[in-house]
Amino acid sequence: MARIDLFVGTVYGSAALVAERLSAELEGRGHRVTINEEARAKHLSPERFLLLVTSTTGQGDIPDNLAPFADDLRNKAPWLSPLQYALIAMGDSAYGDTFCGAGRTLDGLLQELGARPLVPHLEIDASEEDEPERPALTWLKGWAARLDTL
Repeated sequence: MARIDLFVGTVYGSAALVAERLSAELEGRGHRVTINEEARAKHLSPERFLLLVTSTTGQGDIPDNLAPFADDLRNKAPWLSPLQYALIAMGDSAYGDTFCGAGRTLDGLLQELGARPLVPHLEIDASEEDEPERPALTWLKGWAARLDTL
């Protein structure tokens, strides 16, 4: 079974709740999950799968607790080619162009550094979804079997 690092960027707790639900689902499938709300690039390992869940704050900004991770990716530029990941971006479409900005930024940074998305990222709109864990679990169940081969 896969070893999974679940990095969380959260402001008001919704992303943390989604991460906890995803963790429970993955552990129920026999995977080992470590949740990290204070992630840094040094915590990445090509032997583990990265699952990233982040809300968006301000004008498309990365939450404060995940900002050091993003800064590491921008400034230290570690080569991440063996790393595979999946990402959930959370936001509110009422903010227009900055909708899910944190997740989109992190997705771009990871790919620029050679990391490979296992599946396209999921965007969850707070204007349309009161329970973000529901679409997150549906998304995860659609591809979780692929983790068995990692």
